[in-house]
Amino acid sequence: MGLTGRKEKILQAVVDGYIENCQPVSSSEIKDKHLPALSSATIRNELAALEEMGYLTQPHTSSGRVPTAEAYRLYVEKLMPRRKLTRSELKIVKRYFNKKITELDDVLKSTAKVISEITNLTSVAYVQNPDDATIQNIRIVKITDSSALIIIVTNLGVLKDASVSIDSGVTDEYCDQASQFMTGAFADHKISEINSQPNKIVKQVKKEYERVFSTILKIFKSYAHDDNFSDIVLEGSAKILEQPEYSNLKKAKAMLEFLDAKEELVPVLQNSDDMNITFKIGKDNEIRDGMPECAIVTATYNIGGVTVGNAGVIGPIRMDYSKVFSVLDYLSKTVQMLPSGESAQGDGAVEYISPIPTDTDE
Repeated sequence: MGLTGRKEKILQAVVDGYIENCQPVSSSEIKDKHLPALSSATIRNELAALEEMGYLTQPHTSSGRVPTAEAYRLYVEKLMPRRKLTRSELKIVKRYFNKKITELDDVLKSTAKVISEITNLTSVAYVQNPDDATIQNIRIVKITDSSALIIIVTNLGVLKDASVSIDSGVTDEYCDQASQFMTGAFADHKISEINSQPNKIVKQVKKEYERVFSTILKIFKSYAHDDNFSDIVLEGSAKILEQPEYSNLKKAKAMLEFLDAKEELVPVLQNSDDMNITFKIGKDNEIRDGMPECAIVTATYNIGGVTVGNAGVIGPIRMDYSKVFSVLDYLSKTVQMLPSGESAQGDGAVEYISPIPTDTDE
């Protein structure tokens, strides 16, 4: 049985009211704030019908109604109002993205910080393992008489740099020649290809470059095994305690323990659908067995047509979905406009400068 337009308006009023105040919504509140043309009796009848359909619950017989997980799903899919970011929210985005970002995973870290700051919810980001990244440039820059910096640039941006010991007689010219040689050896190869058949590429490398070559292979290997690669980023974990739903010590403890076990977040965050933004709302096995009651909304982030990860929020099922979706959608488009990697110049840094759109709500 489908919902009539009137039922949808009443259900939207309940969800909006509960999101705003975290208190059961009464028929009189709906009439006064949202639907003054309807009688109180009509609203009560519709509320009872929505409760029978599984969209609402009534904590006490004398109290108002509270949305169920099913109500939130319908709200997100059909009833949720869309809005633009405010000027102050856009300033937060600019603060993080109108600056130099020199490493691939910094893009998702900045995204997570923005999401948490604007939504005032706990944010989480999943950084994809860059096995499919293609090498574009390798620079070796002499730092001291006994050390040099290796910087690897891919089509997704700069991977982590690393230092290597060099002989005292090594000159800047030698480092430039070594850079050209290493770029020639690795350019246009994917990291996964290099890891799967390193010996094939090693044979192409001259003996005097073996020490530098070995260090570069170690960098690639660390990414393949996630030894030094932080694939889960959490921002604002303590903000979960500011939500009324987690004022209960048992619920708060369960949620914080779940957030602390970062590896358990990976299957929840990974998105196998074609949708840019996905949401999961419910309790326990509705998302995964043993999971605390919460909602998770994530967006997929791409640079140059390549997926670099997912980022979104974890919070109560009574979250401001309209605001969350607006933030994630805007940031997804912002990240997508970032340059997809450039040849290293000077110190080898790739500079991401994002063109931030100016359309906002006042």
